[in-house]
Amino acid sequence: MDVKKELGLKIKRLRQQEGLTQEQFAEKIGIATRTLAGIEIGESFVSAQTIENILKYTGITFEDFIISSHLRPTKELISDIYNFIDKIKDDREKIESIYKVIKSLSNE
Repeated sequence: MDVKKELGLKIKRLRQQEGLTQEQFAEKIGIATRTLAGIEIGESFVSAQTIENILKYTGITFEDFIISSHLRPTKELISDIYNFIDKIKDDREKIESIYKVIKSLSNE
């Protein structure tokens, strides 16, 4: 996948996580809706200023924006979690640590 398309998908997922239409998000980050549409489909390259505006609006860091594995679909994240667990399934200490984290996150 090329850089424009990957950045476009990241921005689209951020917008969707905010629950905004392209028009609403474009207004919040100070660009035209048509420009945002082009960015999201990988036709246009996002400017540094637009990235800065997105980071300010969404409150994420630049590092999170670049890495953004958390922006992947939920099913993919869950699949990755299972794969990570499968890799360490014989390490009782690590499995217990994961169990404790998940249990604390589920508020049980």
